[in-house]
Amino acid sequence: MKKEMYYVATFIILIFVSVSNAQSVSLFNGENLDGWTIYGTEKWYVDDGVLVCESGPDAQYGYLATNEAYKNFILELEFKQEADGNSGVFIRSTVEGTTVNGWQIEVAPPGYHTGGVYESYGRKWLIKPDEEKEGVLKMGEWNTMKIKVDRDKIISWLNGTEMISLTDSIIGKGEGSILLQIHDGGGIKVKWRNIQLTELD
Repeated sequence: MKKEMYYVATFIILIFVSVSNAQSVSLFNGENLDGWTIYGTEKWYVDDGVLVCESGPDAQYGYLATNEAYKNFILELEFKQEADGNSGVFIRSTVEGTTVNGWQIEVAPPGYHTGGVYESYGRKWLIKPDEEKEGVLKMGEWNTMKIKVDRDKIISWLNGTEMISLTDSIIGKGEGSILLQIHDGGGIKVKWRNIQLTELD
């Protein structure tokens, strides 16, 4: 029994050390767009330490992509929707022009499934939050979003509430960057800050 307890205690310590050693890095430096690439003609700029995406005169899709690819990670960020607020966070994605290949964790106005997972140019909606969770979003205020992507599983949280949990083998095979999106249609403005990423083994 003592030997079993020793092994259990050792296992717990190893897990703790592994978690403690996981380093969180900031993807946005609060000053400029270093480390990111703009796709499309829509506006991406920094204003008073905040990253802003805004519709341009073409009112088309636009993306801001990390230059680095990320596979398994926890992403934490804050967003504030102004005007329409239709946007999103893409994971394991690639973009050519304004055509994206990957999976979006939705950021949208109330009632439009923020936190759900959408596959562009593919299977479309893979999962939406339960209807009673639609009220978690605080339109016009700062919201916190947390996304865990680990192998073939995605979990999203909005303001501390788990919105969805999805296991999908196709997503598990995905490779690519993290992208922020501006939806087409015009009139969209979303602010972002405190974009922190912790890579997982």
